[in-house]
Amino acid sequence: MNEQSIGEPAHAAWTPEGEVPPKPSEDSLITAIATVYDPEIPVNIYELGLIYAIEMFDDGAVKVEMTLTAPGCPSAQELPEQVREALLAVPGVSAADVDVVWDPPWDPSRMTEEARLALNMF
Repeated sequence: MNEQSIGEPAHAAWTPEGEVPPKPSEDSLITAIATVYDPEIPVNIYELGLIYAIEMFDDGAVKVEMTLTAPGCPSAQELPEQVREALLAVPGVSAADVDVVWDPPWDPSRMTEEARLALNMF
């Protein structure tokens, strides 16, 4: 089986048993998640450090554990759903489950260097 290069779209493969759906890569899942932004912060939620875990299963299902910047976040209902929809748009993803967790609590140290620069938080 050929390995998919970063940036290349995943394509289904054909075998004598029939078409095999593409396997999503972790990079493709991260790219999809990075399209979701907290409406109050001009940085995507992946760079903010809100994604704690991404688990991929052989059947194409994906499970994500994420948090929010605060328990009273006004986007608490919509952000997990936006992540789920972004994941389901990735070729090869058959199902997406997004759980919001509060342990460990989020803090600014979880942000990437790029996020800190964008928010002027040094």
